[in-house]
Amino acid sequence: MDTIYSLFQQVAMEQENAPAILENNRTMTFGELSDLVDRIACSFPGEVHSVGIVMRHRAEMIASILAVLKCGGRYIPAEPDFPTGRIHDMMREAQVDFILTEHAFASKLEGFPIRYTDCEICGVETPSWERGAVADPERPAYVLYTSGTTGRPKGVCVTNRNVCHYVWAFANEFHPGPGDRMLQYSVCSFDIFVEEVFTSLLNGAALAIPSDEDKADIQALMAFTERHHVTMLSGFPYLLAEMNHLSSIPSSLRLLISGGDVLRGFYVDRLLDKAEVYNTYGPSETTVCASYYRCNGGTVLEDGTYPIGHPVLGAQIRILDPDGHEVPKGQTGEICICGGGVSMGYIGDHAEENKAFEQQPDGKVLYHSGDLGYILPDGNIAFLHRKDDQVMIYGKRVEVAEVESRLYQCKDVQQAVVRAFTDEQGLSYMTAYVVPADKKLKLSQVKRELAQNLTAFMIPEFFVEMAQIPLNVNGKPDVSRLPVVMKAGAV
Repeated sequence: MDTIYSLFQQVAMEQENAPAILENNRTMTFGELSDLVDRIACSFPGEVHSVGIVMRHRAEMIASILAVLKCGGRYIPAEPDFPTGRIHDMMREAQVDFILTEHAFASKLEGFPIRYTDCEICGVETPSWERGAVADPERPAYVLYTSGTTGRPKGVCVTNRNVCHYVWAFANEFHPGPGDRMLQYSVCSFDIFVEEVFTSLLNGAALAIPSDEDKADIQALMAFTERHHVTMLSGFPYLLAEMNHLSSIPSSLRLLISGGDVLRGFYVDRLLDKAEVYNTYGPSETTVCASYYRCNGGTVLEDGTYPIGHPVLGAQIRILDPDGHEVPKGQTGEICICGGGVSMGYIGDHAEENKAFEQQPDGKVLYHSGDLGYILPDGNIAFLHRKDDQVMIYGKRVEVAEVESRLYQCKDVQQAVVRAFTDEQGLSYMTAYVVPADKKLKLSQVKRELAQNLTAFMIPEFFVEMAQIPLNVNGKPDVSRLPVVMKAGAV
């Protein structure tokens, strides 16, 4: 069976002079990238287990990741601007042998063995010795940290086999190849990064890496995309929503992929005649995406969102009730995933959470996502919300996601987030954070519209007008940066 590195090396041999990495002031061919991978790999000690990656996004970062994989190790990525404590916790739990970084970030990594990629490693012209590749597809490839329900991040361990499975599933649906160019926009700690890097390079397409300045402004990002003839873009729905407001998008773009959160119809309604638009679904625990839905010619559901579609090649999705039985079409159940993408589970002390990975009688593993959904009459799957996304308001159960979905459908609301908090007596209440579509937004009108579909206790108690919804480093709404409206308990 193949590994990530063996697939890369095969492409590098077949397309030695084809572009692999595109940056503003540099193009690196597959042959040059392969040579850089060898130089970095030959600087490592004899045995490699876990290696931290704390680097800027550029060719050296991609080469460092591939070098770790060549040596049979797993990489643990962290953005340099992550909080120091979070980086340390991740690297300690993963028991890294050393961290690959740059001199500028050394002060954040005190106490860990460090190897620099911005001087001696990349300055070596030829490796001093030949390093063979470790050809074991069951070896862990990386550990990505997701938010834990306990407040402690959980490290998901994904194998080479898992990633190769997804590379083939992606190729089966989207047919990337020589001449295609994928935008590398995501942070390294989110699995969209895995999709960007490996589904492009391992299928012979190039990876286009913009600067931080390009990423900070949508117009600059689109200019970079046009300049480098990018054909594929994968990102959170909020990026596509920004593009949807533009008068035009780069003509080179043929494929726009949304993932990581629900995709609402009005996020992409002006993009559908400009490129293929897909909605995708999949927890990090199942290696990037478990299902795809083509929005062009598709149907928006009653709640304004797109379905999440059919399972990807080599995956199976079952909708189960609490007793583990499949529910009939149209009935709500938990989305459970089986197939080549189901990962090894969580590293460290997460025995309770690892129960979500259920061993089946046939030897396969079924992952219980904790997400609720149902099967539509046409066989596509609809995503609803998290199983645990419930609060009690005045003794009645409320799905916060349902309230947020309805708020999004109010005509003068451009963007919205609803979050639940507790007052001094531990009773729940909801606060809605709203970005107006224009300056004419009236709260009374919004509440009237909500009242057409929600009972009184489901309407948020407080509303906060926002210029924009703050996002975290992974591109999702950052709850920690939302202002908290405090509520006193009843006397």
